[in-house]
Amino acid sequence: MRDSKWRWTLISCPKRSVQLSVDINLLPAKTLTIMEDGQTLELYDLHYSDLMALSSSDHRLPTTSENTSYLESVMNTVMKNLGPSGSGLLAVTGVPNASALRQTLLPMARKLALLNNEDRKRVLKDHGLGSDVPLKNIDRTVSPFAMQLKYNQTLDMTSVCNLIHSETACHSSDIENLNEFKNLGNIFKELGNCMMDLGIQVARVCDKFIGGHELEQSLLESCCAKGRLIHYHSFQDNLILQASNTKQPQNKTFKKTISNHSDLWQQWHYDYGVFTVLTAPMFIFNESSQSCDGQECPSPSGHTYLQIFDPNKNSVVMVKAPVGSFIVQVGESGDILSKGKLHATLHSVCRPKNLENISRETFVVFLQPSWNKKLSVYDFSVEHLSLNDGYSRICNEDNQFQNPSLDVGKLVPPLCDRLKDGMTFAEFSKETTKQYYGSSGVQSKNR
Repeated sequence: MRDSKWRWTLISCPKRSVQLSVDINLLPAKTLTIMEDGQTLELYDLHYSDLMALSSSDHRLPTTSENTSYLESVMNTVMKNLGPSGSGLLAVTGVPNASALRQTLLPMARKLALLNNEDRKRVLKDHGLGSDVPLKNIDRTVSPFAMQLKYNQTLDMTSVCNLIHSETACHSSDIENLNEFKNLGNIFKELGNCMMDLGIQVARVCDKFIGGHELEQSLLESCCAKGRLIHYHSFQDNLILQASNTKQPQNKTFKKTISNHSDLWQQWHYDYGVFTVLTAPMFIFNESSQSCDGQECPSPSGHTYLQIFDPNKNSVVMVKAPVGSFIVQVGESGDILSKGKLHATLHSVCRPKNLENISRETFVVFLQPSWNKKLSVYDFSVEHLSLNDGYSRICNEDNQFQNPSLDVGKLVPPLCDRLKDGMTFAEFSKETTKQYYGSSGVQSKNR
């Protein structure tokens, strides 16, 4: 590996090229080879100062021809990356005060995931957090901790700095020490508010390019977003959970977990909001399954382990983002509200190949329209009916995909089956969740 300091635990010897079997039939009867130096997408890096200049309505900003030309170039690049010919993704760097918040919050994801059920239940209740997966399942591969975030719910920055200092000073290697979670809720909200603001600024930039105020207004009308702190389990994390569960034989369950875990931490899907804002992930290395202690480490491959399907290249591509950056990703509602000017991203999260002691931590904020926002697909579907790209998710009159090579129906329900013209966002959300994860959904465990 790149850094000899890290002693990665191998299940088998890794190779230079990683063979990824695309079990969702994105490409029929084919296995894609993802090369570390090949099929990797390095995200466009939008600096925070440029984002603020683009989104600002302050006419006192410098308006020299050179500055105007530069900002026009940046805006065109932003829209190219978020639009039909791009990935639907970009990275934002240089966000003030964000680094310390990220560095404090992300390690808590793993610590929460490995707490015993009673202590974790108490911590989550104390800080107004919940989860949408059964946390008593010791074979789970992901542990998310969620909270509804409200716009303009900010803390005084002096108070936040004190919170971060307190968290650092009180850090303990004892996972049972609940004192280290005492400021979890406040830091969750503060970083969440920062990321909500990034999403609003990006929406404003897109509106300036497209015309009107549809995207920004739809977000502000919702008054809230959903924040989710996520721990992606290493194999050793699951062994730790199994060892702490006295009701199940440890040796049998560990073998069961290893065999049941797929190459994906998170299955293929589209987000269905307007934008998703994510922290670039943190990776934690754990030396032994006998200890809950872990330390931050570099990405084993240098990328984020977020992978997307690029319809323009007809291939799966790994995403690389600057360390400490924020990733902005277009969701299906953003695609629809922009009438196809933005491009929703089909994505999944893969595991580090052959490594059993690396976990992944991230914080995600989902920005969505108000629940009663009506979605119109007529202009969107008619305008882009003939394109051979991501808009082939809109079905034609025969209710068939325009691009037969994209047979994603097995694990990704077609948009035309989930969205009808005039549906509210609440109805679209409910139908989408049902068709992905309901009792007869394409990713239902009952299937």
